[in-house]
Amino acid sequence: MAYGRTKTTKIPQKSAETLTAELNQCLELQTTMRDVNAYWRRHGTCVGAPGITEVQAAKLDNKIATSKYSWERQQPFSSYDLTNNNSQIKRLESKLAEVSRGFVGWEFNGGRAEANTEIDRLQLFFDVKPPEQQRDALKANGFKWAPSQDAWQRQLTDNAIYAAGRLDFIRPSDGRTVREHQPKAPVRDEGAR
Repeated sequence: MAYGRTKTTKIPQKSAETLTAELNQCLELQTTMRDVNAYWRRHGTCVGAPGITEVQAAKLDNKIATSKYSWERQQPFSSYDLTNNNSQIKRLESKLAEVSRGFVGWEFNGGRAEANTEIDRLQLFFDVKPPEQQRDALKANGFKWAPSQDAWQRQLTDNAIYAAGRLDFIRPSDGRTVREHQPKAPVRDEGAR
């Protein structure tokens, strides 16, 4: 069933292990940057600061001494360095929670939906080519035809599940809604900020 031709590129998706490793690296970097900044405020130099080598400390001291920008003379790691790294931490935590959630597929009249975690896609497989009206609805909800997969697909996220739930023609044949088929999202602990 190869109808329509669209060039698709495979986007390498990161596994939970890779995301966890990146998250740990960012957390370690955040701690190091905070510790070096605190050490520099107490001692006026980065030499001897925890978490960095003497060569790195000398480079940071040189950067502070020779910088033409006032914000780079205030501390070894600028506030935007800390903010950007913290944003990366939040993004990785969110993506890790999404990957770990474990979306599931369902059967519908005329096909099936699969949560393909290998390529991070919600894929819709139809027994026959959907009519033009249904194809337009799929496109309007972010699904694209992928001839390499013989499926209509979009990135596997909460939004993909919500979009699939809006399409009556892919409603699960067991009478439940698309969202009822999915495991519950973990509740965020607001006190952990």
